[in-house]
Amino acid sequence: MKKVKLFETTNQEIILLKQYITENAKDETELQILEAGCGRYWPLTIDGIQYKLTGVDIDKKALKHRKEKFNDLSEIIIGDLRSIDFEKNKYDVIYNSFVLEHIDNAETVLKNFIKWLKSGGILILRIPDRYTVYGFVARFTPFWFHVFYKKYIRSNKNAGKPGFGPYPTYYKPIISRVGIRKFCERNNLIIKEEYGHQYYIKKQTFIQKWIILLVKFLNLLSFGKLAWKHVDLTYIIQKDN
Repeated sequence: MKKVKLFETTNQEIILLKQYITENAKDETELQILEAGCGRYWPLTIDGIQYKLTGVDIDKKALKHRKEKFNDLSEIIIGDLRSIDFEKNKYDVIYNSFVLEHIDNAETVLKNFIKWLKSGGILILRIPDRYTVYGFVARFTPFWFHVFYKKYIRSNKNAGKPGFGPYPTYYKPIISRVGIRKFCERNNLIIKEEYGHQYYIKKQTFIQKWIILLVKFLNLLSFGKLAWKHVDLTYIIQKDN
């Protein structure tokens, strides 16, 4: 498997995602976008096209915050992505960001996404990579440590409160470069883009420097099997049938 291309900044990623979304818009037709696991905010500002943004999430408090603070969803649905029933071929774009690692049966959700997408539609998928140093540590540390890390290392004072992350994780094998590639092969899907995130390396705080040293050390201990230059992955996947 080739080395993954890397985003060095969030702006690079945002530009690419906007490009693919706007390219999927046709004439004057309203683009149908599903934000699957929409949470507390939508990170993209898309101009120049008409679109309907539907948000679905299982966290009622996060959705309440989203409505009260941003009110940017055309439709809000409380539901579980494993069991919610949308009609087939409904959406032009499905956006799913850092959700699948929190779902025990992530492949069921991915199959739903493909069912809900129109032919030629795109799935924008953002996931952590199970087979990185970060993914390894996340899988083998208790949930209280995840809360501690986000609250005191990442300085998120609301971490662990209702309506805020982190959430319990499962990190099934499909949540990885290998897993996503195999899923796409089995389902005749086209991977248009595959990028890793290198943002954390750019942060040069005192604590971050020590974290990077530790990450490199664990990479060496794993004989290079656990990647360290990226933590997360972004995919743009097209349904071709």
